[in-house]
Amino acid sequence: MARSRRTTRAKNTRRSSRRPRGSSRGRSRSRGRKSGSGLFVPLALVAAVFGCYAYLHSHGGKLNLPGSGIGGTSTPGTGSGANPGAEAAGGTAFVFATGTTSEPLIYQFIDSAHSSIDMTMYELSDTTAVNDLIARKKAGVDVRVVLDQAEKSTNTSAYAQLTSAGIGVVWSSTAFQYTHQKTLIVDDHKSLILTGNLTSNYYSETRDYGDLDSDANDVKATVAVFDADYAHKPITPSDADDLLWSPTTAQSHVLSVIDGAHKTLDVEGEEFNDPAVVDAVAAKARAGVAVRVMVESPSKYASAVAQVVKAGGKVVGYSSSTGLYIHAKAVIADAGLSDRTVEIGSMNYTANSLTRNRELGIVLHDTADCSLIERQFSTDFAGGTPQS
Repeated sequence: MARSRRTTRAKNTRRSSRRPRGSSRGRSRSRGRKSGSGLFVPLALVAAVFGCYAYLHSHGGKLNLPGSGIGGTSTPGTGSGANPGAEAAGGTAFVFATGTTSEPLIYQFIDSAHSSIDMTMYELSDTTAVNDLIARKKAGVDVRVVLDQAEKSTNTSAYAQLTSAGIGVVWSSTAFQYTHQKTLIVDDHKSLILTGNLTSNYYSETRDYGDLDSDANDVKATVAVFDADYAHKPITPSDADDLLWSPTTAQSHVLSVIDGAHKTLDVEGEEFNDPAVVDAVAAKARAGVAVRVMVESPSKYASAVAQVVKAGGKVVGYSSSTGLYIHAKAVIADAGLSDRTVEIGSMNYTANSLTRNRELGIVLHDTADCSLIERQFSTDFAGGTPQS
């Protein structure tokens, strides 16, 4: 990112472009075996059933599939699907690791690919991620990458390394102000939707989130957009079950989450000045909803901050050049309630990001996913500087 640690804000004023794709491939083997007793097979089946039940019970009813790269880790989360009936509806939400220069969950996700990887990334300078993409290419995986054309100063090194390895890399379309999306798709079967870029020099101090989405409709829609963006062809993205896209539906979906809040509303963003979003948040505060807003460098958004505070909301900011940097983007409606909703994604809450960039976000409903984001927000909010 060309933010001398903080310049990404100008970027969210811009947009992002992305194109995901991939095709799933799995292996299954069965072995016949004989037993001296005719009771072996039925007893084995009974044991398997009870063993499966015990496993699922101990994992909250969720099966962490091998090869996903995410699941059963120290940062719990399950499911992002708004459609509970869909197959594998959802994935795993997680918080980027801080105090380190690596993101192992993301590397594991890349390494899990068998047939294809499609990446759309605003900024790519993480050498481990780049090397993992090259290793997958050497292993026969079809790898394609879209990098933001406005961030060539940051992305040129990765572009050169990837193209030298035979990987298809394109600069994003100038139809978008910025291609600010941060997404990876593996095997056309699962996608990783991130709020953060793959820039290892910022991992240690940056708050960001991610979600592994395996909802079939979501992944299909993400693949279709990646294919179009990679070819620089126009497309109207499908929101499928859980998605929101810039420049088409992001603003309306963010407003819908805000408008749906009845008890509490939390908003976290690196940038916060879209008039429609600020007005909606302030309106909720005036209506008696407990509103909390957390923003990076609040002095840059003084008017928006003042509007929310005047309406009765609480606002905290971070602005230290060495402390935690709020890069995440999240809206949390009715935390802890049965109808809670959380939106995360690449889009900042600015007019450019919501209406002129290529961006991708996802709406989460799963209890574990939402709780993870809610807990992290509350922890960070308590450490912020109150604004008045």
